[in-house]
Amino acid sequence: MTEEYHVTVVGGGPAGLTAALYTTRLGHDTVLVDRGGGRAAMMLETHNVIGIPESVSGNEFLATATEQLREYGTDVRRGFVTEIEPLDDGFRVVGNDVELTTDYVVLATGFSDERPDPPLPRTGKGLHYCLHCDAYMFVDQPVYVMGTGDSAAYVAMIMLNFTPEVDLLTRGAEPEWSEETDELLRNHPIDVVHEEIAAMEKGEDGWLEAFEFENGTRREYRGGFPMYGSNYNTELAESLGVELTDDGEIDVDDHGRTNVDGVFAVGDVTPGHNQIPVAMGQGAKAGIAIHMDARPFPRSLAEIEAQGPVTEDDVPGVSSKLRTHARSHGDSVAKSTASDDD
Repeated sequence: MTEEYHVTVVGGGPAGLTAALYTTRLGHDTVLVDRGGGRAAMMLETHNVIGIPESVSGNEFLATATEQLREYGTDVRRGFVTEIEPLDDGFRVVGNDVELTTDYVVLATGFSDERPDPPLPRTGKGLHYCLHCDAYMFVDQPVYVMGTGDSAAYVAMIMLNFTPEVDLLTRGAEPEWSEETDELLRNHPIDVVHEEIAAMEKGEDGWLEAFEFENGTRREYRGGFPMYGSNYNTELAESLGVELTDDGEIDVDDHGRTNVDGVFAVGDVTPGHNQIPVAMGQGAKAGIAIHMDARPFPRSLAEIEAQGPVTEDDVPGVSSKLRTHARSHGDSVAKSTASDDD
């Protein structure tokens, strides 16, 4: 049987989880469909999320958030959405072990970083994709940046804010950065290393210690950043006619709305900084926007004229399923608080 929901969130990263949290707590039957993995799951430590210790891994962070959603009444499914079909009054969502109809869709499908060829250190132990998250780890440490484009050159120059030891590794490829960028590089203390990496040294803790190059040289590094671009997961959005930016992200307004009614997008698949707090903020704003669009009350004067005044039988607007779940959740919180007081 096809299940019915008010809101369907596709993607279980910080943005999708937060959007589902808000729509659930604001009274809308919500399902979150998550295929697993994603950028946040790769984190060995959580940085820049106030109130979350760095000892918390990405998987631990996501697992705690998912359990919170279940406690509030969100249906969480493990599955891969392959198709979203517009209907007259909503959407049909289909995938592996998924078949449902929904009024609103929130796309939180993220992107995948383009990985360079090996040899490479372990992600989080010498291979890092987020300068704003991890630059603090490399203060006064030797750092590399991999890539041949303007973005790689600029990240190398940015890293001089944190350490005086920065190398730009082209790995045997021809530089593609502009003449202006080349002039900038020549006026910053950065070594551009053109030789390909031949081998890698790691310590007993698994962290990168050095690269050996094909010309026989050896350079020590604590870690660095590959800059080879990203692949945005926009297939579902494009199938719905959602517009993309020139850079390939989903184009949204300040509340996550796309150009297609009922379709929202949040997180790394949209423009902006790829940061957990930013993604969570986007998810919250989209969840609130959906609620403001969908809540049945207050009924407008035109609606009152068409449907009549709101009666006691019409309220509350929360679905019966969530109403029952919220009462149960409130009772459990009250018992827990009473137990703590004792």
